[in-house]
Amino acid sequence: MTILTRTEEIILLAVHRLENNAYGVTIRQEVEALVGKSYSVGAIYVPLDRMVERGWLTTNTGLPTAVRGGRAKRFYELTPAGKQALLAARQLHEQLWSGINDLGLDGGA
Repeated sequence: MTILTRTEEIILLAVHRLENNAYGVTIRQEVEALVGKSYSVGAIYVPLDRMVERGWLTTNTGLPTAVRGGRAKRFYELTPAGKQALLAARQLHEQLWSGINDLGLDGGA
């Protein structure tokens, strides 16, 4: 079974949510919006590169634009293996939380 790190899971979910507009800046913005905290560029790109190597993501290079100083965007897309990894993470969370109704933090038994 593939076990994603929490960061990998969050980034894969961000890529999925962004659909055809998933590139470094938008992924970082989506992750920050989902988690509610700032992430460094390295905290996003290192896991992205690792997940490309593992076959969970593919990349496509867009056209260079003047706005970006002639640089092209690198778009990311989930592969079938990436989708399976996310489904496995979801199933693991459900299994881990199964049968836990109350953590006793609200004064309940």
